[in-house]
Amino acid sequence: MSNPIVQKFKNIGPGALVAAGFIGPGTVTTCTVSGASYGYTMLWALLFATVATIIFQEMAARVGIVSGKGLGENIRDRIPNKTLKWIAIVIVIIAIFVGNVAYETGNITGGILGIQAVFPDASMIPIVVVLGILAFAALWIGSYKVVEIVLTGIVVFMGVVFLVTAFASSPDWGAVAVGLFVPTLPEEGSKGILTAVGLIGTTIVPYNLFLHASGASERFKDPAQVSDARFDTVLSIGLGGIISMAILVCAAANIFGTGAAVTNGKDMAIALEPLMGSWATWMIGLGLLAAGFSSAITASLSAAYAVNGVLGWKKTLKDLPFKVIWIIVLVAGCIMAIVLGKSPTELILVAQAANAILLPIMAFFVLYCANGKDLGKWKNHIFANCAGVVIIVITLFMCWRNMSSFIASLQALIGG
Repeated sequence: MSNPIVQKFKNIGPGALVAAGFIGPGTVTTCTVSGASYGYTMLWALLFATVATIIFQEMAARVGIVSGKGLGENIRDRIPNKTLKWIAIVIVIIAIFVGNVAYETGNITGGILGIQAVFPDASMIPIVVVLGILAFAALWIGSYKVVEIVLTGIVVFMGVVFLVTAFASSPDWGAVAVGLFVPTLPEEGSKGILTAVGLIGTTIVPYNLFLHASGASERFKDPAQVSDARFDTVLSIGLGGIISMAILVCAAANIFGTGAAVTNGKDMAIALEPLMGSWATWMIGLGLLAAGFSSAITASLSAAYAVNGVLGWKKTLKDLPFKVIWIIVLVAGCIMAIVLGKSPTELILVAQAANAILLPIMAFFVLYCANGKDLGKWKNHIFANCAGVVIIVITLFMCWRNMSSFIASLQALIGG
């Protein structure tokens, strides 16, 4: 008989995919900009985001396992009133489309930053075209899984590099502790709140809720395996959150206070110089490119799974409606990256903030589905419901506070 602990580790999968999904170029950029601009003061936002992600991703995975369906199908099936059902369907489609196009724009822009970190004179439009064609080809022929495994491996390696560098940089651990547990918002009412919301938006990714529910329903066929899925979720996302914090700590220890502004990948490489030396630029370039490319694939796919699920359509790579949806998201992301790509780090920050604004809507749907009576003993208990409501209220408050900064930053991005 196999060791139950060993078996839990063998069942790690859907949660790891979610963690790999949110450690994209948006995370590297947003965490680096935050650390470089505000030191350790925004670590609390990452701690909150990591805990919130674990709570809601666990709900999504549990709903997927017990129902045997994705989140889109659950939203469609659990709302009895036809009018309310279609309102929910429209909200999900609009939110997922807007959120994923914003995220896709950030992913493609991350790939551009990665290449330009190593080759500063590389032209933006050819890079976007090549990245778009490669992502399209990988999705069309269905070989994205192999590509994703390889590129996720590179991203994980980069995560380890940031963790080691964080300790090698001899950070002020007292300031780290204060930053983690004492919430503060630098530059009240301006970019500080935008950065805080961006840190949350780059961690609690709405489309990952759909990805996790579908992945867990395929991996775990028995409701008794919910505990295995929970272990996978806590371990994988917890480690992902620690890596995000390490990125911020590296930037805070090596860039904050120097007067350097983070506007491109080469600027981000300064955070890795204590460990990587002259190789720091290549490391950050390769990491941003890999993170951007792999996330560009998963973002497109997740949008197709979510929209097809909520509309009750078939969800295979060969179905034309499925292909049409991921093509629209991919092409829109490429176009937006070209049009708005003059300020890449600002664009990525705005994309993460847009995602955070859509988060409370998707979180509400997950909370609703996780309270379905048919889930029996697997439905939400009082702690999960209270935690879920508190998180939604906090994110709503932060989004409301962020709205004016978000609109101003978006107008400046479009006008600039």
